[in-house]
Amino acid sequence: MIFNPLKVIYVTVLLVFIGSFSFAQSNYFKFSYGLGAGINRSFTDVYEGNFGYTTYGVLDFHITPFVTLGLEAQYGMVQGGDIETDLHNRQFINKYTSVSANLKLMLGEVVNYDKSEFLYNIRGLYLGLGLGVINNNITDVVRYKPSWAAYDPGYGPFPGEDKSLNLLVPINFGFNYYIEDGYGYTRYVININAQSNFTFGEGLDGYNDPSSKFKNYSPDVYNSYTIGFRYFFGKIKSYRKTL
Repeated sequence: MIFNPLKVIYVTVLLVFIGSFSFAQSNYFKFSYGLGAGINRSFTDVYEGNFGYTTYGVLDFHITPFVTLGLEAQYGMVQGGDIETDLHNRQFINKYTSVSANLKLMLGEVVNYDKSEFLYNIRGLYLGLGLGVINNNITDVVRYKPSWAAYDPGYGPFPGEDKSLNLLVPINFGFNYYIEDGYGYTRYVININAQSNFTFGEGLDGYNDPSSKFKNYSPDVYNSYTIGFRYFFGKIKSYRKTL
């Protein structure tokens, strides 16, 4: 056997490189699903917004541990106005459902958190943007002013539809708190999320009044504030950073 020092050096360097590269990598699950709930507040053509509730379910594909593309389904109640205190005696309750596709980018994807405990702890901060549809189901709405109204009693009907579909654009800002399982994999997440939902159309509050009589220039919006729990599953994939 002929000893070849160049070959030995080459193999040694290659093994060191592979070992170093493997050490810097981590593994993560490619999918997650979760459930959550919280409160929402409406900002519509009705002057006074009010609080309602939001529940949701999500299914995400993890492009990386910190970039996700997923589907979110919501069911909840959005309400606003008050027949007694509203300027035009209007009020509504909307038992809505929605489905949207969302892309989210977390801080851990764009910063080097390995050498900073602070950045490591906040690596789960994220922004997200989505597109979807909301199914409005107005279960309670004032179409005619009451006879005791201070201004223009008995006026009506206020135009609008009780059932409609509108385009939905959700904007997300939130935080994921990661929890490892007994094998050292990130398996669970506690999620805190604030979401602004812009609806394009006049279905969220059930009122479609002419702008010549009522201020009606901006999209109807409801903001939701939720807490949820998520579980990672599926095939394992490698990532360039230590998780």
